[in-house]
Amino acid sequence: MVSRVIPVDNFDLVIFGGTGDLARRKILPGLFRRFLAGQMPADSRVIGAARSDLDDDGYRALIKDAIAEFGGPEKEDAEKLSAFLAQLAYVQIDAMGEGGWGALAKLMRKDVVRAFYFSVGPSLFGALAERLHKHKIADRNSRIVVEKPFGRDLASAQALNETLASHFKETQIYRIDHYLGKETVQNLMAVRFGNVLFEPLWNNHYVDHIEITVAETVGVGGRGAYYDKSGAMRDMVQNHLMQLLCLIAMEPPSRYGPDEVRDEKLKVIRALDPIDAHHIVRGQYDAKGEEPSYREDVDNAKSFTESFIALKCGISNWRWAGVPFYLRTGKKMKSRVSSIDVVFKDLGHTIFEGDHSRHRNILSIRLQPNEGMDLQVTIKEPGPGGMRLIDVPLDMTFADALGDDAEDSADAYERLIMDVIRGNQTLFMRGDEVEAAWAWTDPLIEGWEARNDVPKTYEQGSAGPEDAMALMHRDGRKWREIKG
Repeated sequence: MVSRVIPVDNFDLVIFGGTGDLARRKILPGLFRRFLAGQMPADSRVIGAARSDLDDDGYRALIKDAIAEFGGPEKEDAEKLSAFLAQLAYVQIDAMGEGGWGALAKLMRKDVVRAFYFSVGPSLFGALAERLHKHKIADRNSRIVVEKPFGRDLASAQALNETLASHFKETQIYRIDHYLGKETVQNLMAVRFGNVLFEPLWNNHYVDHIEITVAETVGVGGRGAYYDKSGAMRDMVQNHLMQLLCLIAMEPPSRYGPDEVRDEKLKVIRALDPIDAHHIVRGQYDAKGEEPSYREDVDNAKSFTESFIALKCGISNWRWAGVPFYLRTGKKMKSRVSSIDVVFKDLGHTIFEGDHSRHRNILSIRLQPNEGMDLQVTIKEPGPGGMRLIDVPLDMTFADALGDDAEDSADAYERLIMDVIRGNQTLFMRGDEVEAAWAWTDPLIEGWEARNDVPKTYEQGSAGPEDAMALMHRDGRKWREIKG
């Protein structure tokens, strides 16, 4: 199978926060891979903009070191790396003042796509947007890329949207969620809407329940101050898990277009039922050996912020009425895994005598690691001795099924940045989506804050608090095992 890489138009990409962690870890190494794949035109430029006192050569040296640290095998191609670095430039800029803006304006070219990546805190978004227009750097065809958090509640999200809307049209704003750029997430839509096998079964007549899991083995790390003000609900559920829920539950759009897809996602969010307190489990990881507890990691002995959360959700529409959606995410868990499991209902009747075990079809979608899907089906166990049934997976691990194409495919950030240059907003969140998600999330947070709920402790390296297990046990179900 031959990979088909489609080049994008010539562009100038300005990365505000161009010396920051995200730029060094993800954005620039990803762009280098797109350069090697032949997708980045030779005349395109990437301009770093930050407070650091650097010139072009200093910035290129910084990014060369970043690619050496965070890049893959491609970093060994010294000739290609040198050619890529030659396309980089740098401007020292004052986001809140006037320094550097004139120099940036002189660098920008006409007749190319102009894109601006706001890889900075949301408090700087307004100042950057204002100065891009004041200095006539942004035009009506320019695009801005905005990193999360998109506010911390509905009011702040609305204020942020109003700030951006005062300088840019909605069609110019790309709110990036890297989960939507994952190959498996996009394949979810292809599997649902491109195969006659699944869509007729994708409803409450055949689906028993759906589980969405995003488990991390790391703690809060150096993000303690930020995380303790956010927690798993704001940091993960309101955006990443909500987007996965929308994609798994949405109605078929009329076509695969940006607004058509996002219209259907918005309908899912608006159809979400309010959640009762007993359908929410919050947790904090405890100390283990020399590993500190959550409260020690964030240096707050009285913190009520959750590092784990599990929810039982319902969607009030014709397709999903009565089907529970179980969501969970947490830090310091037993494995690093992101998955969606569609668990189909039991057979109404079995013809096999003596087989009293439950056999179910389960479609498992693995987002990380080892991106792929498998469908659990029931077959006869090999050998003599009668009809004994076992469950086995029909496995489609992308690296095995697609060979070199899977290895060469773009990662999430690469793909999404190329979509920005193309002007394709399908995999980006729209402003009304963000606000609808906060409108559903805010009452949940306000509820446990009003009750002074204390998160349950859980052991590091586990699957979360015991109460999360009980959340499903009460319904006669149990979570799928978290496997690496």
